Amino acid sequence: MKKTIISFALMLFAISASAQFTARKFVLKNSTDGQSELTCYLPKKPTGRAVVDCPGGGYSHLAMDHEGHQWAEYFNKQGIAYFVLKYRMPKGDRNIPLSDAYQAMRTVRDSAEVWHINKNDVGIMGFSAGGHLASSVSTHAEEAVRPNFSILFYPVISMDERITHKGSCVNFLGEERKTNAKLVEEWSNDKAVRPQVTPRVILLMSSDDKVVPPVTNGVAYYTAMNKAGNECTLHIYPSGGHGWGFRNTAQGFRYHVQMLDDLTTWLQHF
Repeated sequence: MKKTIISFALMLFAISASAQFTARKFVLKNSTDGQSELTCYLPKKPTGRAVVDCPGGGYSHLAMDHEGHQWAEYFNKQGIAYFVLKYRMPKGDRNIPLSDAYQAMRTVRDSAEVWHINKNDVGIMGFSAGGHLASSVSTHAEEAVRPNFSILFYPVISMDERITHKGSCVNFLGEERKTNAKLVEEWSNDKAVRPQVTPRVILLMSSDDKVVPPVTNGVAYYTAMNKAGNECTLHIYPSGGHGWGFRNTAQGFRYHVQMLDDLTTWLQHF
């Protein structure tokens, strides 16, 4: 009984803390079939900036909490509107999650005036496979839905399954990847970076990530951005593995506070 009371009290505290900075929270349908959703967290003191988040999960499922909703207070506290995208799984059809991400960007920009958002200050964030989706939008999208900045955590960048997370490749490209080398190259987003077009980016990852190798993914994207003359920032932490998201030291990621400081400093830079 005592444990139940404590748990309930902690839950109420978390809700109260979040409410300090969040003016409104609501959910919008993001696809005609209703399976894709956009959870919206609007801050009490908006600065005009917004971030659309793509949680990870290997394009097979979504880590909606520590790579999604748990970030809401962090962004709203800074006056940044925050949107968590529940995108549909591709099952070999890459256009499904891509269309969901494009629609989310379109919704935020179309609603910019009523939500007190600057449509020229809308970023995209992604984790792991969600980082691949976010970087795909950053490199492939037309201007109307292209983000103004990107935040990529331990992202899948390459679609060459020999040097990246194989499951993400299989799920995103399907069987066609086996016979279409051009398709693999097209959606290996380090090869799609364009000078003065691909938006500025911050990349954050751990050097001991065994799931998505940093050198052939996140670092490769950073290298391509740097070579193109685009603004880019890279933070590699000594340990942490893969998939830490918003997990703190007690939950296994000892660089949580440093990571938040690094991200906050970057966000305040422009």
